[in-house]
Amino acid sequence: MTGMKVSLECPHCGKTYTTFRNPTPTADVIIYEPERGVLLIRRRNPPLGHALPGGFIDEGEQAEAAAIREMREETGLDVELTGLLGVYSSPGRDPRQHTLGLVFTGRAQDLAALSAGDDAADARFYPLDALPADMAFDHARILGDFCEVLAGHRQLAAVEPL
Repeated sequence: MTGMKVSLECPHCGKTYTTFRNPTPTADVIIYEPERGVLLIRRRNPPLGHALPGGFIDEGEQAEAAAIREMREETGLDVELTGLLGVYSSPGRDPRQHTLGLVFTGRAQDLAALSAGDDAADARFYPLDALPADMAFDHARILGDFCEVLAGHRQLAAVEPL
């Protein structure tokens, strides 16, 4: 193996082929309501804990579409994306595998539709100064970066339209 390039042998025909081991892309969304806090899910599957709603981007899927789809699946909410907070790619951010996460901000169209689903055992708002102690992945750090946006010390990037 040289770098992330891997040569493998096909188990069926015996020919050698080359593949690449790259981080798996994910999309997460921060929904923040000043009077309620930030929307988090409690994960149904390992790694357990609280997290931003989101998940893996499917092959052939635009990252923004994945963020909207994951929000609907995990929270029942239809959202409009309002910005890109950042890209998070530390190899240890997900204990299952190396991921490259795109974190968006968004606005829910109808908060009354909030309902945990798919990989989420629960979905609710938490004040930014009282986050659960069991935050999964690097989501506590990401929310710290979001607080920098709220304080005017950091900017959001534009989101590509669907």
